[in-house]
Amino acid sequence: MTERVARILDEVRKHHQDTQAAQGGFVPGVTEIWPSGAVLDEDDRVALVEAALQMRIAAGRSSRQFERTFARTLKRRKAHLTNSGSSANLLAVSALTSHLLGDQRLTPGDEVVTVAAGFPTTVNPILQNGLTPVFVDVDLRTYNATPERIAAAIGPRTRAIIMAHTLGNPYQVAEIAQLAEEHGLMLIEDNCDAVGSTYDGQLTGTFGDLTTVSFYPAHHLTMGEGGCVLTSNLVLARIVESMRDWGRDCWCEPGENDTCRKRFGYQMGTLPAGYDHKYIFSHVGYNLKGTDLQAALGLSQLAKLDEFCAARRRNWRRLREGLDGLPGLILPEPTPRSDPSWFGFAITVDPDGPYSRVELMDFLESRKIGTRRLFAGNLTRHPAYLDRAHRVAGDLTNSDIVAGQTFWIGVYPGLTDEMIDYVVATVTEFAGAHR
Repeated sequence: MTERVARILDEVRKHHQDTQAAQGGFVPGVTEIWPSGAVLDEDDRVALVEAALQMRIAAGRSSRQFERTFARTLKRRKAHLTNSGSSANLLAVSALTSHLLGDQRLTPGDEVVTVAAGFPTTVNPILQNGLTPVFVDVDLRTYNATPERIAAAIGPRTRAIIMAHTLGNPYQVAEIAQLAEEHGLMLIEDNCDAVGSTYDGQLTGTFGDLTTVSFYPAHHLTMGEGGCVLTSNLVLARIVESMRDWGRDCWCEPGENDTCRKRFGYQMGTLPAGYDHKYIFSHVGYNLKGTDLQAALGLSQLAKLDEFCAARRRNWRRLREGLDGLPGLILPEPTPRSDPSWFGFAITVDPDGPYSRVELMDFLESRKIGTRRLFAGNLTRHPAYLDRAHRVAGDLTNSDIVAGQTFWIGVYPGLTDEMIDYVVATVTEFAGAHR
């Protein structure tokens, strides 16, 4: 690092400190309490500026370092950085349609089991690949599907399962992974909300054939935008990389040539023998890569992952203890044998209770406490999916309750004990006035 760059980065640190000092403290009812958000310190700001000063504007050194480090963190053999978590889901599902999988390949009309009470980009790749989503219901309190519901949904054309660990709360992933193995199904874990969560002492994201993560500011780590696909299956890793990188067959890193030592020695398709391997395409792919600017920030964030997860657990526990026993509320529960790294705190207003969800949410918002619905509530009721081919296994009673009665509030590390206690006091005040 040159002396000039060192001076610039020192000024960046001072700027960050001055900016933080000018923000002032928490004022109840005035300061916004966001349901989610990025927690960025001076090291993050420096990492981003340093990468910008070096003009690392495409995927490069930081991207490769992040992929290696994050794969080790999540105990997977391979990680591929993407430009968003939604792109990660698209790549994971698309990879299952690759010709390289032979008889395991998913083809149009094959079914993929998922949940109705989720986020659309877990489901959209199923439709975008000409596959058929099979929607199952969730339990209230955990907001996850169960192995019994999944088993009942499996039909003759079912080939895969993709589900998110809702709000960071693991579903019974060991049992569902076993179910997938018994039926010859592929399992994709949407781990976007659950980095650091465990089930039976094992990290979520390590049970499935493929795992996806998001680095949007609301999530456990942020790059601003960004995502990742992880796997320990080297064939799937190769497919994901190809589809992410335009569909090309070559695996040379940017700026590299002839890693395989036979760049002009291939004959593929009906191309002339010796056609440049860097321009041979074996998949109908995309360009979904991230950048080194994102990865530099991600590496700085990754160093704080344990701290972030501990704060999320602590904030969730403080809310759960503070709200316990209040009338009219159905409070969340962790899945048995799990230790969630929570994304949010779900609240379902009892349909037979003394007040409505709308009244409670309006009261919280009036006190500057941000709320969010539990994503789509019930995807089958949204206009985008009304005329799309799908199947519903069983009923979606609880998904309809989620659509009508459920919302969530924040537990992210930017919230202080004072803020959490104010949220508890506000909900307590409201419930007490509506007995």
